[in-house]
Amino acid sequence: MELQFKKHFQLEEARGLLGTLRNTFGSIHASRDRLVECERRLSRRLAKTGGDLGGDAVRNLLLAMLEIHEGINGITSRGIQIKDLDRGLVDFPHLRNGREVFLCWELEDDDIEFWHEIESGYAGRERL
Repeated sequence: MELQFKKHFQLEEARGLLGTLRNTFGSIHASRDRLVECERRLSRRLAKTGGDLGGDAVRNLLLAMLEIHEGINGITSRGIQIKDLDRGLVDFPHLRNGREVFLCWELEDDDIEFWHEIESGYAGRERL
């Protein structure tokens, strides 16, 4: 059987990353909020000036975008799949009884308590 994923997480390994994921999603969400505010400011400024944009407003927008990108890359480069950025929903590839499945976790969860088949997604979650 050919495996779809190169990296498979043991349950304890995935649990060990939850603190890092909480911090990373907190940073991503803070950067997203700054990005939204920068976009609002730039839209108002664009409406007033007709196109004269630059300086700190654009720099702050680009920095927020870069921080979001770095946060997402920091998660996905570990082999973790982001399913919903706002909810902090992720899947960890995992081998369960010799089959590839996902351990499922989201930001509001205290611990990893669910898994699901790759094809079934979040709706097919089952308790560990």
